[in-house]
Amino acid sequence: KTPSKSSHSSKRPHHQISQNPNPNPNPNSSIDQFKSRFEAYNRLQAAAVAFGEKLPIPEIVAIGGQSDGKSSLLEALLGFRFNVREVEMGTRRPLILQMVHDSSALEPRCRFQEEDSEEYGSPIVLASAIADIIKSRTEALLKTTNAAVSPKPIIMRAEYAHCPNLTIIDTPGFVLKAKKGEPENTPDEIISMVKELASPPHRILLFLQQSSVEWCSSLWLDAIRDIDPSFRRTVIVVSKFDNRLKEFSDRWEVDRYLSASGYLGENVRPFYVALPKDRNTVSNDEFRRQISQVDTEIMHYLRDGVKGGFDEEKFRPFIGFSSLREFLESELQKRYKEAAPATLALLEQRCGEVTSDLAKMDAKIQATSDVAYLRRSAMLHTASMSSHVGALIDGAADPPPEQWGKTTHEERLQSGIGGWPGVTATIKPPNSTLRLYGGAAFERVMHEFRCAAYSIDCPQVSREK
Repeated sequence: KTPSKSSHSSKRPHHQISQNPNPNPNPNSSIDQFKSRFEAYNRLQAAAVAFGEKLPIPEIVAIGGQSDGKSSLLEALLGFRFNVREVEMGTRRPLILQMVHDSSALEPRCRFQEEDSEEYGSPIVLASAIADIIKSRTEALLKTTNAAVSPKPIIMRAEYAHCPNLTIIDTPGFVLKAKKGEPENTPDEIISMVKELASPPHRILLFLQQSSVEWCSSLWLDAIRDIDPSFRRTVIVVSKFDNRLKEFSDRWEVDRYLSASGYLGENVRPFYVALPKDRNTVSNDEFRRQISQVDTEIMHYLRDGVKGGFDEEKFRPFIGFSSLREFLESELQKRYKEAAPATLALLEQRCGEVTSDLAKMDAKIQATSDVAYLRRSAMLHTASMSSHVGALIDGAADPPPEQWGKTTHEERLQSGIGGWPGVTATIKPPNSTLRLYGGAAFERVMHEFRCAAYSIDCPQVSREK
């Protein structure tokens, strides 16, 4: 666990944890064990994403509206800025941030995992280039898939002396209306994708909402309740808390607001966080100093600016960025330890399946030394292919057209022409959105040709001609 400026011991609600009253007598050994465990889970996560495998790896999923401060919180956890807002990072693809605390990394070392591979690319020298890479990768994938959003994540590993050991999945921010040029159902697609990302029970939900929004009028709280009705695995963060402070003058006002009673339940305690508003370019050291200063100013106002202060014993552990960071790291460490047996059992099962498949492949390879066996196999394969060719030409649905067929739009893109020459009208034949191949695709394109031909007006012919 990385060091933090303050520690607080307090009873946590049921979805949060209490700090260990009997710390490990050998803290260095405990830290080394956690780092090793964290590295192992990071490698598993990278491999799982590359090969499309689903493993019950404990992860934190950041959820919130597009302007609720998710990006600023991620930068604060990383300990440096990279102009994340300027390209609206994460608005259309999830971003998995693997933060690794490395005391030797005095400057951030960031690498992106290659698409469809478990290997990582070269370190990024300029922090400003990170946002550009995220933007270019997102645009390239969405152009290929012809979609407004994609659940395929981008993975970035950040090693830094001032970041904690955390893995956070930054999800696309909820929006009420699609941006110009996007399909109208983009907001619904984002909600559906976020719910799918947050639904696995091994994932912790980090839900952010601005302090200016009342719980009774929250736009996205119901979406969180659909995923986690009792908030047992949800950490709620009230962002931009400094915008609300000036409204409090008496202790009872502060305590009532901090308790959030009546809307979230008695056992749910949100974290209240504020971060620097200054977006000017500053050094990484100055950025972290500003974060610490904001925490100090909030506590100073609650203690001295409010008549009677506030219930410090009850609410102090939930106020400030440093409290949230400390809690997230300790909670993830606890989840890693709890998930280890189930993860190992699943890996052993996968290893057994792979070993069995390898044994079968080895037997097939050994059989290739038998010429008679090869001749017989070739004849059987040829006969099988011949029997299927006729059916495929007729447009049979074997193999599955969802995988091998193409829509009308995809056929046009791959033709290199893009549209029918000389035709300005929109040509949309029946079943244009279905994936077809073979005879069925041929019949559709012939129908499309007839529609295109009929849409062309014949030129006017003079009497003389």
